[in-house]
Amino acid sequence: MMRIDIVTLFPKMCEDIMSESIIGNARRDNLIEVYTHNIRDYANDKHNRVDGYPYGGGPGMLLRPEPIYRCISQIKAKLKDLNPHVIYMSPKGAKLNQQKVLKLKELKSIIILAGHYEGVDQRVLDVIVDEEISIGDYVLTGGELPALVLADAILRCVPGVLASDDCFLNESHVNGMLEHAQYTKPENWHGFRVPKVLLSGNHQQIENWQKTSAQKITAQNRPDLLNNKE
Repeated sequence: MMRIDIVTLFPKMCEDIMSESIIGNARRDNLIEVYTHNIRDYANDKHNRVDGYPYGGGPGMLLRPEPIYRCISQIKAKLKDLNPHVIYMSPKGAKLNQQKVLKLKELKSIIILAGHYEGVDQRVLDVIVDEEISIGDYVLTGGELPALVLADAILRCVPGVLASDDCFLNESHVNGMLEHAQYTKPENWHGFRVPKVLLSGNHQQIENWQKTSAQKITAQNRPDLLNNKE
């Protein structure tokens, strides 16, 4: 069973999202495990301080290394048989893609560290983090949303979470292209009709149309993906 532990300053925010919809149902069905941990619970002073001003100056605050180290060390000790893989969500990390997601979903245990403020003291990253991942070339107010994006992307690929493996094997980015256009009822909506081939029942023609549609959408929206396939 896949287990993900999210280390954060805002566990309720993460818990609320991970308790809804498909992921929430999968948790309740014991198909996956998700746990959240509050970094403040591992602070070493009476005020539960977890941040400090950066040496060398600069705006904002940094998360101190010790509370993070204590938290993740305790999780790893508890799960030592699962050999947890520790990921820090950072705009400085390698950019996430579906191929990376499919590799990560083969692991049994992942710990995701969600940073905040101006980031995390580099020393604890050097000691306890296995890799850094970014969800895009932009900066957010905290690492909670990226952590949730990564967790959702991984957990939806765990067998049994979705209705069928085809749900994640035949979609955008899995084969290097975006997914083809899709349609549902009504057949005629405000004068816009579903392509006739999709109503034909001819599976070969439908498959050919889907491939052509995927190529057109990829060329229009993400031509860089087609260039990477050459």
